[in-house]
Amino acid sequence: MTHHPQNTLTRGYWCECWAQTAATGQAPVLLASFDATTAAEAINWIRVALRTISPSLDAEAATKADAWRDTGHRTDARALSDGEWCTITISQADTRIEWTARPALFLALAHRQNRELPPCATLFNQRPTTH
Repeated sequence: MTHHPQNTLTRGYWCECWAQTAATGQAPVLLASFDATTAAEAINWIRVALRTISPSLDAEAATKADAWRDTGHRTDARALSDGEWCTITISQADTRIEWTARPALFLALAHRQNRELPPCATLFNQRPTTH
């Protein structure tokens, strides 16, 4: 019997949103992350976030967010498709929010349908159910 290994790596894009404020101190805090399958999907994730927060930004920050969302994202989309990172940072008062997207390889998880579980699967106790 010949074993044909499945491709376990999938190309995609890893996106993150980090924020730093006086409340978080020196260390930025991860607010959200997203695994996109295409560069366009990664860029769109950032564009939607910027559109969501734009109404609450001051004039300078809103102008920067709107400019990137309307036309500036095109350069980053091309760079991302070419294997480069893209980053957009918006600052207002003492708050700094940064979105990044970068090419990534994702490891596919084992699909358990129609397959036998490994022997170690029976070694773990099931969590008691509460009703």
